[in-house]
Amino acid sequence: YVRLISWDEGGYLITDKPMPRGEIVVGGFSVTLGYFKNEEKTNEVYKVDEKGMRWFYTGDIGQFHPDGCLEIIDRKKDIVKLQHGEYISLGKVEAALSSCNYVESVMVHADPFHSNCVALIVPSRQALENWAQGAGIEYSDFPDLCQKKETVTEAQQSLSKTAKDSRLDKFEVPTKIKLLPDPWTPESGLVTAALKLKREQVKAKFKDDLHELYG
Repeated sequence: YVRLISWDEGGYLITDKPMPRGEIVVGGFSVTLGYFKNEEKTNEVYKVDEKGMRWFYTGDIGQFHPDGCLEIIDRKKDIVKLQHGEYISLGKVEAALSSCNYVESVMVHADPFHSNCVALIVPSRQALENWAQGAGIEYSDFPDLCQKKETVTEAQQSLSKTAKDSRLDKFEVPTKIKLLPDPWTPESGLVTAALKLKREQVKAKFKDDLHELYG
């Protein structure tokens, strides 16, 4: 069995229109008993209802389409509550900003003790160098171009326009960004073989940069 459970705190409800949304839970007598030798984690995500049915709370946020198809649209762990109570979906914002011409890879970071988010950007080298040539920006190499104030300003303005076109809320638009010249590859350990972001690894590697962005 598969169903959705409202997550009130995150604003995903089974009463949402036009499609019900919520956390995806999987139930049945074939559902595993839990995590091996990890009672705390087991109690956190496995629940038994009044009928004795065992349910696994996946942590995925989904929505049911009218034809019955279930679409995964978010992850609970990628949703952060900001200082003033707004909830920001990191994956949603990253997906929107990825359409920016200057973006090759992006990780949005939100600190619960702040009211804004920031972003680490691996820029598209060709797009950035084409802009620099047209703008008459002199630079010694690509890392030098990425750290120039004019470059950061250009990328920031382009991101803001992309965010506006994507109808992101003000608190979802990164107030500061850091341009990183080296691509994120599976070999670097920062993305998977399918190029999916490894958020914790990126945060660990660039923790000083993230701290500086909030400075």
